[in-house]
Amino acid sequence: MSELINAIVFAYFPLRAIGDDFAVRVGQTSAEWGLLRTLRDRGDMTVAKLARSRPVARQWIQRLADRLAKERLIEFAENPNHLRSKLMRISPSGLQLLDRIAGRYEPWVADLASEFDLSQVRSATLIVTGLRERLMQHIREARNANS
Repeated sequence: MSELINAIVFAYFPLRAIGDDFAVRVGQTSAEWGLLRTLRDRGDMTVAKLARSRPVARQWIQRLADRLAKERLIEFAENPNHLRSKLMRISPSGLQLLDRIAGRYEPWVADLASEFDLSQVRSATLIVTGLRERLMQHIREARNANS
């Protein structure tokens, strides 16, 4: 398991650099791109919920969200479950931006995928997803123990 974790960590850095390259072409960072993708794929959510899902500091997500709202790529909406905690929602402009990035990103991913066996990619995805779920469980348990 240690080798797998190390391989994931070492793959993260070049993947992040490539993500930054795709995002910078449309004036964004990979972190902003990621926030937009999350809202598109998982729906409206609060800053706190998104921060817990990463897990990163709530303030970091708030800064990203404020920048994206200023650019009108997301908007803040009333939250029926909380008076002060607004929901972040991707805007039509945010969706258009994701489409622009995807126009370059998807062909790159397709080319990269052609170098790998599809069944191995599916297996690796299941393993990494399971590992993430277990790591998130560990984080939640540690936070509860420290509360």
